[in-house]
Amino acid sequence: MDRRSSVGRHPVVSEYAPTLSTRDFVRALIGSATFVPMRRHRARGQLWAFGYLAVRHLLGLVLLFLRTEQAKEVELMALRHEVAVLRRQVGRSRYEPADRALPAVLSRLLPRSSWDTFGVAPGALLACHRCLVAKRWTYPHRPPGRPPVDDQTTALVLRLARENPKWGYRRVQGELLKLGVHLAASTISRIIKDHGLGPAPRRSGPTWREFLRAQASGVVATDFFHVDTLLIKRLYVLFFIELGRRKVWITGVTDHPNAAWVTQQAGNITGDFAEEEMAARFLVRDRDTKYLASFDEVFKAERAEILRTPFRTPNANAFAERFVRTVSPGQTPQPA
Repeated sequence: MDRRSSVGRHPVVSEYAPTLSTRDFVRALIGSATFVPMRRHRARGQLWAFGYLAVRHLLGLVLLFLRTEQAKEVELMALRHEVAVLRRQVGRSRYEPADRALPAVLSRLLPRSSWDTFGVAPGALLACHRCLVAKRWTYPHRPPGRPPVDDQTTALVLRLARENPKWGYRRVQGELLKLGVHLAASTISRIIKDHGLGPAPRRSGPTWREFLRAQASGVVATDFFHVDTLLIKRLYVLFFIELGRRKVWITGVTDHPNAAWVTQQAGNITGDFAEEEMAARFLVRDRDTKYLASFDEVFKAERAEILRTPFRTPNANAFAERFVRTVSPGQTPQPA
């Protein structure tokens, strides 16, 4: 029979080459293996190895105390000579985690000059000790910042704000505390603003900017600004600005704006409005103590509504503050 034909019909398979069934078996074995139990088994084995070494060395210390000093010195010299011979013959030693733990602990009991007796470098001992300390004081990682507010709590905050438009952030916070929900007032404010709800007592309707633009022809804003003279004397200037035309009236300058002077300036400006046939429906002012009750009564007699800005919010009287920055660039708004 021809050898080639026999070889072609019956191919020779090496005894080291895996057959098809062997490959399938290996793949099935790898696919069914779980690595988590292997890791746990390895960690458990390291723990037992460390415990075994600790008990062994403790028993060695007990026996060491029973020996004489001369026997200890002779044995120590023999061990040092054996270690020196082994270091010349063997390359770099490979230590397991349990092997590193014991020298790291013993290095705390010896001075740094005696660390040459260990089989590792001083830097390695310090690194092992740092690893032990880091594992002792390592806590679960937590992302920075406040924890996010869940959807259920957000829906509860929005429901309280919509159903009770006169409740402020603090009132909503107090009602949530009664329900066992702890939220900061700033968090409640952020949730309400992110969902397009305004501050109390009006959650809906036009904003302050939209109101001023819609009623600009009948809105007048007023404010004070000061001027320092050459002799370091401070003078106070009272002005009024009509938002529709941006027309400014400077009614007076004084170094002492008392009640009589402020009331007189209010009467003068209302006379100017009457001459120009302009009806001031709203007067926007801050909460400065220079504006007394007599000042407001003059405008109320002309059927004008007094709109006082909130505390420490100069942007609410933005038109007047912008004029102050124009005529006196170095002067900053003083919130009242």
